[in-house]
Amino acid sequence: MLYCKMETPIGPLLLAGDRDAVHYIKFPKQGTARKPEPDWQESSGGALREALKQLREYFAGRRTEFDLPLSPEGTAFQRTVWKHLQKIPYGQTISYGELARRVGNPKASRAVGAANGKNPIPIVIPCHRVIGANGTLTGFGGGLPIKKALLDLETGQFSIRSVAVAAR
Repeated sequence: MLYCKMETPIGPLLLAGDRDAVHYIKFPKQGTARKPEPDWQESSGGALREALKQLREYFAGRRTEFDLPLSPEGTAFQRTVWKHLQKIPYGQTISYGELARRVGNPKASRAVGAANGKNPIPIVIPCHRVIGANGTLTGFGGGLPIKKALLDLETGQFSIRSVAVAAR
């Protein structure tokens, strides 16, 4: 597995993949970059080169959709949920219940939430666009401040304050 690090307004990201596809994007923990696995090799080649480019464009407000080869590892149900996440338009949100309906199992809100939480390629597979039924921000692997910062970026409300809060 190849990996590279990327500085972003929400903190340092760790990207991992191979020559053909992106496998992981990992958020910082309390502002500190995640560490690669011991057997990973540092490189910004292969699929990671295009991922870096597209993520830079996203954070600069110049990209609303990603076009990257992805290889997320998960169960068939998780992969189905992740495919549906990719259909949520930039700057829009839906509830876990709505995502469950879109997946074809309206009573599976909790299972959809669990699959959302296992998303190995956040931002590109936009799990941050799923919110609670009452409109509140709920669970997010990167933490709620980062979820808010990403949503603020997509709705044009991103500010230095968003960045400062997300970096904590």
